[in-house]
Amino acid sequence: MSEPKETFPGGIGSLLPQYQKRRALLTHDQGEALPPLDVDFKALAAIPLPPQEVPRPDGLSRVAKKRHMLLGELTGQSELALLHGLLISHLRKHTYPEEAPALFLRMWVEEADWLLENLPTRWLISALITFAQFGETEADRMLAQSMNILFSLMKIYEAERCFSGLPAQKPFKIKNRNKAPLPMGMKDFSVLKGDLEAHLLAPLWRDAKHAPGCGRLARHLLNLLNADDGTVFRRFALMRETAAKTR
Repeated sequence: MSEPKETFPGGIGSLLPQYQKRRALLTHDQGEALPPLDVDFKALAAIPLPPQEVPRPDGLSRVAKKRHMLLGELTGQSELALLHGLLISHLRKHTYPEEAPALFLRMWVEEADWLLENLPTRWLISALITFAQFGETEADRMLAQSMNILFSLMKIYEAERCFSGLPAQKPFKIKNRNKAPLPMGMKDFSVLKGDLEAHLLAPLWRDAKHAPGCGRLARHLLNLLNADDGTVFRRFALMRETAAKTR
């Protein structure tokens, strides 16, 4: 088999149809619209979610299908968590209810404590990514976009790591390092002296101070990343520790 000339035949632009494919409006039936802008968030937080109906009923609108999916994913949560998920789902589309951005931003102003304490990390990341388009300040939008790139790349390389057969907490052995050059002429990364991690993460922490809408959320997620023992950053820290002991 011959080596492909391009990873994506037709160029990166050929990915646009795939990118656009899942961004169609979430249509809804009567009674499935978003709540009014002055909805009582605390009342929603006190309402537990009903169990997910299995199998999923036929004939549901796109909004009802999304709600059904979220009921399974957010088992044990409240109607506030589900509304948060629905808002993000709407805001990822090209067209969305007019009130959706204001509801999302108001929720993060008034209920940040509850959201940070109760939402699964996956939904906190989704919330931060949503600020990339709907943050009210440029600082919020720029920080959220940078964090989006960070988490998206983490997801890609951690998915590839799974094929190594090693668990996320197991660092690679330094003696097994392949000496092949990095792609695109990039300089190699020094396990012992490299400062790429600081150049990547420290500006995000710094910029979060100046992002009034999502800065607290960004720092919360960076703290979670720092505490997680299954990231590339932790593996490099362990490799650095081993290399220092054997020098």
